[in-house]
Amino acid sequence: MVSCWAMASHIVGYPRMGPKRELKFALESFWDGKSSAEELQKVATDLRSSIWKQMADAGIKFIPSNTFSYYDQVLDATAMLGAVPPRYGWNGGEIGFDIYFSMARGNASVPAMEMTKWFDTNYHYIVPELGPDVKFSYASHKAVDEYKEAKALGIETVPVIVGPVSYLLLSKPAKGVEKSFSLLSLIDKILPVYKEVVAELKAAGARWIQFDEPKLVMDLDAHELQAFTHAYLELEATLSGVHVLIETYFADVPAEAFKTLSSLKGVSGFGFDLVRGTKTLDLIKVGFPLGKFLFAGVVDGRNIWANDLAASLDTLHALEAIVGKDKVVVSTSCSLLHTAVDLVNEPKLDKEIKSWLAFAAQKVLEVNALAKALAGHRDEAFFSSNALAHASRKSSPRVINEAVQEAAAALKGSDHRRATNVSARLDAQQKKLNLPILPTTTIGSFPQTQDLRRVRREYKAKKISEDDYVKSIKEEINKVVKIQEELDIDVLVHGEPERNDMVEYFGEQLSGFAFTANGWVQSYGSRCVKPPIIYGDVSRPKAMTVFWLSMAQSMTKRPMKGMLTGPVTILNWSFVRNDQPRHETCYQIALAIKDEVEDLEKAGITVIQIDEAALREGLPLRKSEHSFYLDWAVHSFRITNCGVQDTTQIHTHMCYSNFNDIIHSIINMDADVITIENSRSDEKLLSVFREGVKYGAGIGPGVYDIHSPRIPSTEEIADRIKKMLAVLECNFLWVNPDCGLKTRKYSEVKPALSNMVAAAKVHRTELASAK
Repeated sequence: MVSCWAMASHIVGYPRMGPKRELKFALESFWDGKSSAEELQKVATDLRSSIWKQMADAGIKFIPSNTFSYYDQVLDATAMLGAVPPRYGWNGGEIGFDIYFSMARGNASVPAMEMTKWFDTNYHYIVPELGPDVKFSYASHKAVDEYKEAKALGIETVPVIVGPVSYLLLSKPAKGVEKSFSLLSLIDKILPVYKEVVAELKAAGARWIQFDEPKLVMDLDAHELQAFTHAYLELEATLSGVHVLIETYFADVPAEAFKTLSSLKGVSGFGFDLVRGTKTLDLIKVGFPLGKFLFAGVVDGRNIWANDLAASLDTLHALEAIVGKDKVVVSTSCSLLHTAVDLVNEPKLDKEIKSWLAFAAQKVLEVNALAKALAGHRDEAFFSSNALAHASRKSSPRVINEAVQEAAAALKGSDHRRATNVSARLDAQQKKLNLPILPTTTIGSFPQTQDLRRVRREYKAKKISEDDYVKSIKEEINKVVKIQEELDIDVLVHGEPERNDMVEYFGEQLSGFAFTANGWVQSYGSRCVKPPIIYGDVSRPKAMTVFWLSMAQSMTKRPMKGMLTGPVTILNWSFVRNDQPRHETCYQIALAIKDEVEDLEKAGITVIQIDEAALREGLPLRKSEHSFYLDWAVHSFRITNCGVQDTTQIHTHMCYSNFNDIIHSIINMDADVITIENSRSDEKLLSVFREGVKYGAGIGPGVYDIHSPRIPSTEEIADRIKKMLAVLECNFLWVNPDCGLKTRKYSEVKPALSNMVAAAKVHRTELASAK
């Protein structure tokens, strides 16, 4: 008889939105007041039960619960701990939708909490705001409720909770609290709540509890590592009688952290990412604690390529020889939240490419197939079909393009820069553009209305002719140009009405990319993205934006900004091929974008924005790997625009400004103007300039948050500009929103931009009178 442990399979977490984004539409309907809380809860309940049943039917032993969220799992932990910032007016009791969604999205009277990237993914979490006066209390019983909900369906699950130490390390000091405040000093204040949760889960019958402690893969100091030892020692008595899994992901666990983990007494198992964390294998070989379970993350939770089952099985056999038979649990490298949901919903995807892929639902099957094979019950047909798919991908002629490979290889070892320094270029550009001081612009996109989406959908489905499509898009561009002229914005954009997504739009026009119909991945809240799949060498068969930008420029005498997505962002926001180093793919994309930049310049576009919104998020989690990444990422950006004239102004845009540590790389990008998200981050970005970093190019730290429906007043924006002028020279400062406006409504955008322009003019007047 096979031991019950011998076919042990585990999923770290699962996508929440649903195969057809059911949760997204339910959330947005609820937020718009078109449906009730009960209707939203019904959609959520149905989604959860279908996911649990799907995993149970696939044979998964360790099925996660509490990985579902109405917005974000870190916000769920904040609700569980009752760590609600005072501005939301919470008076105790169970936290409901009202307080929960106000923290996530803000409301008419108060702004949302800060949102930032979840490690190096494109998922965003809501940053907890903590200080010495926070009174923690058990205020959301979601983890226990969802465990009981699954149990009522006859499914035993592993409740998943953000671990106490990672929670604190992912937080920030609340407004008014010293920046130097030690967040870890709160550990003994939050542990009582964790104890209550654990006690309730035990009482409900939970056999395993998973604590996600992804911060363990970062470079932590002795004090931070000591906090892990302390926390789990404190929890030990409460955890007695239940198995504890500590789960890590996204990178190698450093040797010191591995030692700390291994020595935790009350822990039954450890989860490691063995896809990105290949060096962790060496640590397991020499120091895995005797008698503990190893949750081996061999199935990639961050990409959509089919697992190489034969290679993974070899790894698992080797691990079993080290940690003992029946002690290896086959798992995903991280939550499947970061991958698309189900290939079943892709009937139109090219059959050959489809055979190379595995989305979340298929990865569940891969995990189970590996667990069965490890237990001696190998499904030969499943393994054989997997081997054929891998052979087909290796030999497919559509993957390699020799000319592209040679062009990218030729880039190595040489530096690509514009010939003139930035101050001389800015002088030449100002003579040509003649912009006022504190010039105003937007980041690129304007609201994508339902009518606009319908036009694109109908054109794609061939329900309207190309002429009708062009006419509709031209009308939309004209409308956006007129709105901007009426608002008196200085550098205009065409609003991107022809674009579905800032990466997908370009990918559709480049070779080497494939696209899905339903390959959606949650970015934040209800916002989903549909990453393209880069399966082969990348090149640009023809111009991608010149037609629309030339049309837009012909409608106005003001400068019209050409809008492109940069190579690093296209790379980081796609599912990237895993058969060559990422930087080689990035150089190929950079060459394609370079061709487009030069064609725009020839067409008379004098301001070109090459967005690198995702440059920061691609930064490896470990400092030792930073310089290699930054070198090739910055080089890729410079390749795109090294051939333009001095009078062509190159802009770039970046999101989520944890930039203080990479500011020198940003300077090294050598853009003429950089616009950066700033308003949700409490102007953290500005501190880098207060500390004396000199930035000699144009810079536009966002003056208002576009992720919230709130309309900021002229005074509020003027106050933000004032703070910027205290640390930045007025000759270099631009005034712009935080990000693109596509997710907002015109009823929000027009007054917000009107106030923004008015605020810029207030300061122009003051600066003129001060001369």
